[in-house]
Amino acid sequence: MTAALPLFPLGTVLFPGLVLPLHIFEERYRKLMRDLMALPADEAREFGVVAIRSGWEVEHATPGGESSDGLTTSTSLSLYEVGCSAQVRQVTEHPDGRFDIVTVGRRRFRIVDVDTTAGPYLHGRVEWLDESAGEPGLADALAPGVLEVFQRYLRMLRGETSTGEQLPDDPNVLSHLVAATASLTMEDRQSLLAEPDTVSRLRAERKLLSREVALLDQIRAVPATLAELSNRSAPN
Repeated sequence: MTAALPLFPLGTVLFPGLVLPLHIFEERYRKLMRDLMALPADEAREFGVVAIRSGWEVEHATPGGESSDGLTTSTSLSLYEVGCSAQVRQVTEHPDGRFDIVTVGRRRFRIVDVDTTAGPYLHGRVEWLDESAGEPGLADALAPGVLEVFQRYLRMLRGETSTGEQLPDDPNVLSHLVAATASLTMEDRQSLLAEPDTVSRLRAERKLLSREVALLDQIRAVPATLAELSNRSAPN
């Protein structure tokens, strides 16, 4: 089963349950917002956030084909195939037509096809990805270990003795929070988003966090604060 979804390419990776504020100033995405706001009140105002693998958008993209690890929609824009839908929760429209919006990641998807001719912004045909736990009982067994190394990582990153935060007990929620919050590369985050289930994501995060903790322990230096590293507010 596939569904139609407007696409919003960004230089970031969105995860289910995570907040993403956006400042909408480009005309094509102003049109997207107007189209979403025109939907009936009982329909979800939802669009797909998909990370840009390479290049950037052009005003008139032309169709292309799949690449080995992404989807090429023009000569200058290549997208990752797995993204996350963003549901619009708050909208502020400015007199000059710009929008400030707050969205929340809702559900993961895989792009099946991209239509570059249907309008000023990209339209995708997507298949929704299940939030599977993986092997029964294993996510619950893995979560405490991932949580422990994540808390250690946060303490080292901030130079504090305690994180002072209440982290989720649900393994799937924890897996998405860790992926979105840790100071990882775009490729690492995208890989975590694309993991088939919670168990696979937690295993990958345990490995990545152990690597980061070892590096921090070795260099004993952090060039930026966590707030600076995890700032997810992005322009279009």
